[in-house]
Order: sequence, then structure tokens, then C-alpha cells
Amino acid sequence: MRELSIHRVFDAPRELVFRAWTRPEHLTQWYGPVGTHTPLDTISVDVRAGGTWRACMINNETGEEYPTGGEFREVVEPERLVFTWGEPGGTAVGLVTVTFEDLGAKTAMNFLLTELPDDPGLFRGVSEGWSSAFDRLTELLEGR
Repeated sequence: MRELSIHRVFDAPRELVFRAWTRPEHLTQWYGPVGTHTPLDTISVDVRAGGTWRACMINNETGEEYPTGGEFREVVEPERLVFTWGEPGGTAVGLVTVTFEDLGAKTAMNFLLTELPDDPGLFRGVSEGWSSAFDRLTELLEGR
């Protein structure tokens, strides 16, 4: 099993960063790598332990769909989210833990995706995808 860790500092307050992760109207603006979009009507989020989430990324060029979803295991607003991540109806690809550290006007986000299969191609794609999505999140939060 492999794990992916990404650290970012956003020029935005912690409450806003947490909302960007938990509200469909924010997720539609950043969830998915560059070259995809995630329509608002494909996003559902029940932010509580045991609640589920769903979203469908769509390739801008080909229209290919990439449904994702999972179940929230832990929610501590606005500090921490723990949820499964994978294809709805399939087995979870991994477990995501995201922590949000209050730095005043800034927020440190620590993203950890564990329980990834030991597949170098999958790992590379997942790593590039999340990094690209976080670039979009930075643009959204910092108004670029």
C-alpha cells in the first residue's frame, strides 16, 4: 500500500477553506484536475460521520466521466475531514485525511491519502490529479 501527502498554505481563513471542501457550490469550482469540470448537479455532500459524498468529474475534451465518492468517517469543523475516496458502488481506493491549521489570515492544509494500491501508474495519476485540483483550489481561494 502507498500513501500520498500534500501540504499547501492558502491565503484564506480556515473556515473558508473548510467550506471549499464541504459545500457543493465551492466544490464545483475546483474539484478535479485542470482539464476537467465537475457540474454542480453531480455533487452531493452530507458532511457528518457516516454521511456520503458524490461528485462526477468530466473531461473537457472527450466528455468522459469520472465518478467519485465515499463516506465521511470523521468531521471536526473546521479542523479535520476523514473520508473514503473511490468510485461509487466500487471498493474505496483510499482513505483521505485533511487537516486545516489556522494561521490567522492563512490556512495550512495537510492532505493525506492512504491505502492506495501499490500501482505506480495509478499513484502517478492520483498524485498529479490531486496536485492539479489543489492548484485550482488555490486560485479559487485567493481570487486569481
